[in-house]
Amino acid sequence: MTTTFTPPPLTSRLPQVGTTIFTVMSALAQQHNAVNLGQGFPDFDCDPRLLDAVNAAMRRGLNQYPPMAGALPLREAIAAKLATLYGHSYDPGSELTVTAGATQAILTAILAIVHAGDEVIVLDPSYDSYDPNIVLAGGRAVHVPLTPRSFTPDFDRIAAALTPRTRAIVINTPHNPSATVWTSDDMHRLAALLRPTNVIVIADEVYEHMVYDGQRHESVSRHPELAARSFLVSSFGKTYHVTGWKVGYVAAPAPLMVEFRKVHQFNVFTVNTPVQHGLADYMADPTPYLELGSFYQRKRDLFRAGLASTRLKLLPTGGSYFQSVDYSAVSDLSEEAFCRWLTTEVGVAAIPLSAFYAGGFEQKLARFCFAKKDETLALALERLNASFA
Repeated sequence: MTTTFTPPPLTSRLPQVGTTIFTVMSALAQQHNAVNLGQGFPDFDCDPRLLDAVNAAMRRGLNQYPPMAGALPLREAIAAKLATLYGHSYDPGSELTVTAGATQAILTAILAIVHAGDEVIVLDPSYDSYDPNIVLAGGRAVHVPLTPRSFTPDFDRIAAALTPRTRAIVINTPHNPSATVWTSDDMHRLAALLRPTNVIVIADEVYEHMVYDGQRHESVSRHPELAARSFLVSSFGKTYHVTGWKVGYVAAPAPLMVEFRKVHQFNVFTVNTPVQHGLADYMADPTPYLELGSFYQRKRDLFRAGLASTRLKLLPTGGSYFQSVDYSAVSDLSEEAFCRWLTTEVGVAAIPLSAFYAGGFEQKLARFCFAKKDETLALALERLNASFA
């Protein structure tokens, strides 16, 4: 006689989490043959020299486990880049760790420092992984809105959110989804605000090289006070057009990195070896990341020019590869309903800004991704102009 095991009822660790809006909109785009400007990844190939570098590493026999913290040549290349660009010297041995993408890096940083009952300030709208990461760590996310429409940090509201239980604050510049860029003054104000506290900063800087119009990326590593209390997170996937490789890194002072690596070694241990060595070799030439801003600024300008004569109002885009639009002149639908209609009826997929707010917040805004081939953007613009001219 056989019996069938019936799993017992489970208490979800993330009861509020369902299918993400990115998955929903991408599936809808595929179903309706829409141009997918929703999810944030390129539809073009990376530099063939990077593929050659990874292939060469494989053929050199670099296919076994690397050190837990990452291949030393890559950590040394990262340290050199950060020192050159931002003026802060990180020790490759004790202050840099290669991660399986930025999302894993952020989760690991949160798990390393957040304990049950701790509070973490999250600035909305925000990347959708922050909140669940905090919940998994047993903490509580304290959502503080950025200033509506301008998406600048509201330091009075951040100050009001600080309590003795505040363990960390997550910041993101250049910002997803709004494409705003923090200024040097913003960083100085944050440093002054945190000076009397023990609050740790988790700085999501994955779009660090996508800053436009002569602005400067204000990395936490440019500001000694902030660098001393920060996990800096970045992404090779975003920088080199290889989001599917899922490789990033974290830089932090040694005492923070000790705790980070305790968690890192048990959730991924390490990252695939040949890609790390290929990236290290490729980074010997800084041109690809130094020219990334002008590469994407041209695409931004192309996309904005194509929308200029439509009834969609363009919000400023200072960084990242996203463009938000105000659609209030063309529709009264909610943001999610508008994006679904845009996908099914116009044939262009976008993401509602409300999806980036805890509990949602309606502003009649939608986000497009312009990290696409020119012909992809041209097709999207043709469809948008046909509907909204």
